[in-house]
Amino acid sequence: MSSHDLTPEQLGFFDTFGFLALPGALADSVAEITAAFEEIWATRGGGHNGKAHDPTQRSCIVPFIDQHERLCALLEEPCIYGLLCSLLGNDFNYMGSDGNYYASDTPWHSDGWHPALRYVKIALYLDPLTRDTGCLRVIPGSHNAGDTYSEKLKEVRENPLLWGVEGKDLPAIALESDPGDVLVFNHNLKHAAFGGGTQRRMFTINCSQRVPDDQISELKDQIASGARFWIDRMYGEIMIATANAQRLVHLEQGMANDGHLAALSAKAREQMTEPSRG
Repeated sequence: MSSHDLTPEQLGFFDTFGFLALPGALADSVAEITAAFEEIWATRGGGHNGKAHDPTQRSCIVPFIDQHERLCALLEEPCIYGLLCSLLGNDFNYMGSDGNYYASDTPWHSDGWHPALRYVKIALYLDPLTRDTGCLRVIPGSHNAGDTYSEKLKEVRENPLLWGVEGKDLPAIALESDPGDVLVFNHNLKHAAFGGGTQRRMFTINCSQRVPDDQISELKDQIASGARFWIDRMYGEIMIATANAQRLVHLEQGMANDGHLAALSAKAREQMTEPSRG
């Protein structure tokens, strides 16, 4: 066990509640991480789809860390790598990332529903956030597939007033954070944000357990969902070009199974006026 592996207590917490916070884990690197974040946006027009940021809508770039060598290297950052290996195994898959300027609220939702394999999202916020200024909120324990509690909470996305209260008033944990903190949660977990401003900066790193050969169709379906972002390959050129042998372990399964993505993205370009905002 290395100094960056999660402890048995941390693993138990994640298994039970579906999330984990590591305050200050990237505090020493946050200045250069933020600079890389802003550099990407500056070269992409400052907002969504090459245009200036609209303060009334989310701006999104996918894949995101793939656009800058410093952010690609986060996959080898000891605290990130140890976290992912602890939760997913040493042969985990990097499943992509998104960079965002968020505007206003984000209602309760899950990032997917995976009853068999574990998918996790690392969320890195680049501004100090409180419960009233758009910090991440989570409903502990809402990630367990087949659980009566979790299954009932699925209904909140389609019916936000299911229990007669606004989303911001549902019982939840507000994960107030500072730049340099690392937050990670199970994709199944219900999460939201309320009270955010017009340009809340955050980016994610999504990873999963390696997919067994008899479940490759699920991986291909997951990759296909990226077509709405108008991307032709699962990973960006910089991510692949700068990959060392360690990183390639986490890219190889995606690279071997994304051959259908370009055609799907071409069709999405014909049907959509802009790439998806999330």
